[in-house]
Formats: sequence, C-alpha cells, structure tokens
Amino acid sequence: MASALYISTRKGLMIYRRKANAWTHDGTHFLGSNASLLLPSADGQTLIAALNLGHFGVKMHRSRNGGKTWEEFDAPKYPAVEGGETDDKAPALKGVWALEWADPKNPNALWCGTAPGGLFYSPDLGATWTMNKDLWDLPERQKWMGGGTEHPALHSICVDPRDAQRIAIAVSCGGVRVTNDGGKTWEVGAKGMRAAFMPPDMQFDPDVQDPHMMVQSPSSPNVYWTQHHNGIFRSTDGLKSWHEITTAPVSSFGFAVAVHPKNADVAWFVPAKKDEDRFPVDGNMIVTRTSDGGKTFDVLKKGLPQGNAFDLIYRHGLAIDDTGNQLAMGSTTGALWTSDDGGESWQLISAHLPPIYAVRMN
Repeated sequence: MASALYISTRKGLMIYRRKANAWTHDGTHFLGSNASLLLPSADGQTLIAALNLGHFGVKMHRSRNGGKTWEEFDAPKYPAVEGGETDDKAPALKGVWALEWADPKNPNALWCGTAPGGLFYSPDLGATWTMNKDLWDLPERQKWMGGGTEHPALHSICVDPRDAQRIAIAVSCGGVRVTNDGGKTWEVGAKGMRAAFMPPDMQFDPDVQDPHMMVQSPSSPNVYWTQHHNGIFRSTDGLKSWHEITTAPVSSFGFAVAVHPKNADVAWFVPAKKDEDRFPVDGNMIVTRTSDGGKTFDVLKKGLPQGNAFDLIYRHGLAIDDTGNQLAMGSTTGALWTSDDGGESWQLISAHLPPIYAVRMN
C-alpha cells in the first residue's frame, strides 16, 4: 500500500507519510506558494513540483532526495515570435496542468502538459524542454478553447504501459488526441464524446470536447475512462470510439476519475452539481464507484460529510495506489480523506488545509 501522500495546495506542498497505520504530516514545502502539481517517482526520491506564482509566473523545482532539498529549474517555454513578442501562435506559459513520466527505459524523461494547450518533453528531469510542434501545429487546434479558464488546458497524459511511444492526451476544451510514434503524428481520439454546451450541429465535433480528466487502465490498456463536462465516457477500443455512461446516480458531472490498476471495469468518480454551482448535490459529499464497466454504480459516503458540504474535488484531486484498495482525495475546502477499502469508508486526515489542487500517492 502507499506510504506517502503529496498534497498540492494554494499555500504550499504538504507531504504525509503513513506510520503505524496512521497518516502523519511530514513537512510543508514552498510555504505560502501556489503549488499546483507534483510528480513523484515510484520510490519517492525524485519529486517534480510545479508552482504558479501569478505575476511571477510558473516556477518548477526538483528534489532528488525525497524533498529534503530542492533545486529550481526552468519551466517549459513557448517559442517567441520575431521581435521577441508573442501572439496566438506562440503564447506565454500560463500554467502546468499535467506531469507524467515518459519512458520506463529513461527514468529522467518527462511529459508536461500546459495551458494554453501545449505539450513538452524533457529527457533530463527538466534540464531541457522540447515543445511538441506536431501537436501545436494541428489545424484543428484553432478550434480549441478554454473550459472554465481563459486558455485551453492540456491536463491528462496517458503513456501506454505496452509502448511508451503511444501517448494519449486530453484537453479542456480540445478533446482527445493519440500518437503511436512518440508525438510525430496525432490522431483524433474523441469520437463519440458529446458537448451539450455547443450548438446542435457541433455537439459531436471531437475538437471542441471538454474532457475534465482521462485515465487509462494499466491492466487493460485499450480501456480509458473520462469524466467529461457532460458526463462519464468510456472507451474499450483504444480511443477509436467512446460511449456515454448514463447510469451514474445523483450526478454525472464532476472532475476526477480513478481506475482500478488491476480491473478495467472498476472506476471511481466524485459527482457535483453543474454548471455554475459546482458543489456536492444537496450538500452531500459522495463518491460513486462502478464495478461492472458502468452498468451499475455504488454510492459511497461512509465517513464523508452529509449536509451543508461545499467540497469540490478537482481533476487531479483523486488518487489510487497500485493495489486498488487505497484511495486519497482532497477538496477545495481543504479537506483530505483516505480510504483503505476501495472507497467503502473514508477517514478524514485534515479539515484545515488550504484549497487542494492535486493529490498523488506512492
């Protein structure tokens, strides 16, 4: 089971460690800074942190000793246009929305997804970055737009466990794209998704879809789950098509999704009331889980606040360990919960953290 939790919050990065079956706060890093995302290595020794400091821009830091010490390195940069200024073809970095390890053969290789919709690769833990121009130069990218934000955000990166050259990305709002050659060419991967917020003749346009979060099954890599703005979608054919799941109870709106590492039919979601409200339906915090590929769902609420709850779980705010038994989630109201039984029951670790953007565990 996981022994470390990494909590990215508005006021810093909090690390919790499991000792004697209890989670203990083990330090706060970048105190007071807006820590938007963290990527830990499997052994927890290498940590990549992204901060968004507003006027001072995006800053990135790495640790090679589990957070004991940190070193700053350059964030990805969009190429400048002639004259040193930027335009729509070469905008400035607005935020880091995704970080993933790129290649099991190179433990230093990273993928980084950003707003305004760019994808970057580093072979050396961020010492150098290369923008994926093939994705950026797609004509269809001109249809991308912000989903609740000013700019499109590339927030999900799924590296296929069978082949690191096959990568799928999801963008709000830009749909899903997949490459089989490490990013040289890209194919549409959002056929079947539905965007109810668009005019009727554009609702099934794959280039304007708003997937909130996409995950790939480690055990059955042709299976992907997406929490979309308009509901829950599942692909079982390697992103050739998606079908909408219409059986979710309470609400099919939300941001987070997690898939069981050993069973592609098992997935978790945290529903909320859409669109402007964005808080638990009727003020009751719940998690929903399907164990049969979306045919039916369980409503899980033991240990979660019922009534007058305003907790929202962001897209990176739900994490699962490699056994599939342990989950953790953090909310916009600064609450942190864990579960050791697949979500059947939840334990409150803290109710007083800053707003939580992302949770990772290892």
